[in-house]
Amino acid sequence: MLVSLILGSEKDRSIGDVIYNLLREFGVNVEYRILSAHRNPKKLAEYVESCKADVFIAVAGLSAALPGFIASHTLKPVIGVPRNVKLEGIDSLLSIVQMPPGIPVACVGIDSGENAALLAIEILSLKYPELREKLAEYRKRKAESSFKVIE
Repeated sequence: MLVSLILGSEKDRSIGDVIYNLLREFGVNVEYRILSAHRNPKKLAEYVESCKADVFIAVAGLSAALPGFIASHTLKPVIGVPRNVKLEGIDSLLSIVQMPPGIPVACVGIDSGENAALLAIEILSLKYPELREKLAEYRKRKAESSFKVIE
């Protein structure tokens, strides 16, 4: 099981590291790259078209073209993570969710690396059932940690 995690720039690293660490916690292999859709389109296209990953996660801000660019070069699921760079991240969010018909990209919330990793794990669990148990345990821990009795 393999996820390709692509950042648009080094500035996306804090969110990328959250995604990488959570995927590794689940035992998922990750190819971690910085490849700009604008600065290196040929290299990015070559990488995507030859990549053996089951799922792509793309973190991008501003015009956030990265997830859509990736989706246009693969039939595999692509998850976009919009960054809060300008306009509170709404510009990036809209760039990702407003893909043209026929080139879908899943989109999580602004700066929501944890949800991107978990969505990738859910997708992978369809092919790799051993991830289902890990995901169920993770959600159980999250539920328990969000409940407290205050006296």
